Amino acid sequence: MLGPLDPIVAQWASLFSNHAALRTAVVFAHVGGLVGAGGCAIAADRATLLATARHEAERRHQVEALAGTHRVVIFGLAFIMASGLLLFAADVQTFLYSRIFWIKMTLILSLLVNGMALQSAERRASRDIADAWGRLRATAVISLALWFLIAFAGVALTNAG
Repeated sequence: MLGPLDPIVAQWASLFSNHAALRTAVVFAHVGGLVGAGGCAIAADRATLLATARHEAERRHQVEALAGTHRVVIFGLAFIMASGLLLFAADVQTFLYSRIFWIKMTLILSLLVNGMALQSAERRASRDIADAWGRLRATAVISLALWFLIAFAGVALTNAG
């Protein structure tokens, strides 16, 4: 299945399945990362959408606030990815062949690409480039949709496999 990693994955799967506290910690890291990163991103997306209809000073403030948001989101995403890898390794057979899992991974990749587009639009907005706020608005809407779709896919994965 995973070649030279098979013995390590098997040991991890056994350890994971036999220790409730470990399972709890890994799942909490995954959900906690989602709450932290996703919650912060959703709040920032909402503030960005509200700022698009506001005065220049408020929009400039929002662009400045976005920079701090990225650090929190990236830190949370690191928790999500590390814990997700551990969850994957705990049940490779289920996840490797699950369509829902691969849809979720595609959504996560889309979120990362959108995040890069958002940062680009943010830089453009900080330099007062004309189309920047239209791009910021679009990336905020896409981000909101992706965070909720990823959460939905995660729930579907635990229930439908």
